Order: sequence, then C-alpha cells, then structure tokens
Amino acid sequence: MIPDFQTLMLPLLKCIGDFKEYSKKELVTVLADVMNLTDEEKVQMLPSGNQPVFYNRVSWVFAHFKIAKLIETPRRGVIKITQAGIDILKTNPQVINLELLRTLPTYIEARNAWKNKSAETTEALKEDENEIETPEELIENGYQKIRKSLEQELLLKLKTVDPYFFERIVVELLVKMGYGGSIQDAGKAIGKSGDGGIDGIIKEDKLGLDVIYVQAKRWEGVVGRPELQKFVGALAGQRAKKGVFITTSHFTKDASEYAIQMDTKIVLIDGDRLSQYMIDCNLGVSIQNTYELKKIDLDYFEEE
Repeated sequence: MIPDFQTLMLPLLKCIGDFKEYSKKELVTVLADVMNLTDEEKVQMLPSGNQPVFYNRVSWVFAHFKIAKLIETPRRGVIKITQAGIDILKTNPQVINLELLRTLPTYIEARNAWKNKSAETTEALKEDENEIETPEELIENGYQKIRKSLEQELLLKLKTVDPYFFERIVVELLVKMGYGGSIQDAGKAIGKSGDGGIDGIIKEDKLGLDVIYVQAKRWEGVVGRPELQKFVGALAGQRAKKGVFITTSHFTKDASEYAIQMDTKIVLIDGDRLSQYMIDCNLGVSIQNTYELKKIDLDYFEEE
C-alpha cells in the first residue's frame, strides 16, 4: 500500500539528511525503495492517469517542506535539506506531519500571510491535520464519485427509453466513437438486418472496408451464454468476423468467457461500459462546470 503524504515526510527528510543535493527524480526513486513499494505501486496512476500517485504525494511533501523552509532548491529540479531541516532531524522526531509543521515559525508565518489575503482565502486554506490525501487526490476522487453517480443515473434513464430511441442512441454513440461513417448511413444500417440474432450492420470505418454486426437490446435480466450463442450463430450465417453485443444489463461470467474463446471477434458492452462511453463521448450529458489545474512554468523563469 502506498503511504499517504504525511507518512512520507520523515523518511524523505532522512533521505536528504546528509546535506547532499538530490534530483527530484532520484529522490522519488530512493524513497520508493526505502518504503518498499512494489513495482505496481511505483507506477500506480491517479484516476486521471496524469501522474503517478507516489510521485504526486512526494511532490506535496516537497511543497510543505519548502513552505516550512526545511528544504531548498539551489537549482531547477534539485532538492537540498536546509539547516532548519537538519535541526528537526536532530530532535529525533518519531513522526513529521502537518501538526508538527504548524508549530514551526516559518510555516506559521507563511500561513498567516495567506490568511491576511481575505476571509475567502482563509476558508479555502483550512486543512485537516489528519488528512491523508493530496489536493489532487481529493479533486480526482471527488470527480470519480460524481462520475459514478452520473453513470448510474444515465443507465437508469437508458432502461426507460423507447426501444427505437435506444437504437438511435447506439447509432450516435458508434458514430462518435469513429464507426459507421455518418449518422445517416449508420441509422439506415441499425435495425435493418432482418436476422433474429442481429439488430444491425454498421461500417467499421468511413470507407466501409469492413463491417460490424450489432446486437443492441434494453435488457433487464442478466445476459447469459444462450443469448450470446444465438448471436454467434447469426454471425456465422452471415460469415461475419466481428460483432458487438450492447445491453443495458450485465453479462454472466459464462457468457464473457464464451465470447473470449470464440474465433469470431465479439465485443461485449454492458450497461456500465455503455454509460461510461456515453459520458466520454458527451452523449446524453452536458458539461456543468470546468476547472483548470495549473502549475508553475519553470521554463518561463529560466534566465537566458
């Protein structure tokens, strides 16, 4: 398990306690070994996929240490402990955390400077001494909760729409994902196959070099292997090599395993994936708010 950023504070300070200069990248690698992280934990990403979790947590340790003036950056990307940091280590602390940092005059001075800006800023800068997530993690985890709620709400709505409207949703989604050519062409293809196990035929690309056979149903019960076998049989009758089975329900384990072992390429899209794809493609949803996370551009401050 990756330690939270407060747990990393003391080990990190000890790593640089020799007064030597360390590159940020080097220090992250050393600290990961000190904390006995597995290879998987070292590369585990934030939900957004923009940054490794461990790197993000170490970065916030750096941020708090710089505020407290326990470290300095003599050059870009280089970290070095200060005398104040050495003095902290000399006290042989059992732990270094936000509670301890907030007793340091330098940290208090910086926080007071922020508090004097405005009441709104003061409220925004309030922190929980027991917090274990970095600000990015709080934002991204909060986003994931909102998104999960939206996925569930969207899926419930899909289960109530008219069957023909559901087919139209599938058409729009496939086109937005790059299949089917135009909505007009794709719309003509869905619902026109006439085969009991196939709901439509759609172009794999705009040129129509290959086609994909589609089964799209609003199911309430779980989709099992028999339904998939019927679909595969219909594909075989068309000599089709590719198929997509879309449902608002879920597939049984037996059905999923059956789809994997078939020579015919079959992609299963259950209700959860369907709602996720719709959100990713901005289909049936609208943007409520947009937030930008910015960081300092160190290149801008580089002297020529």
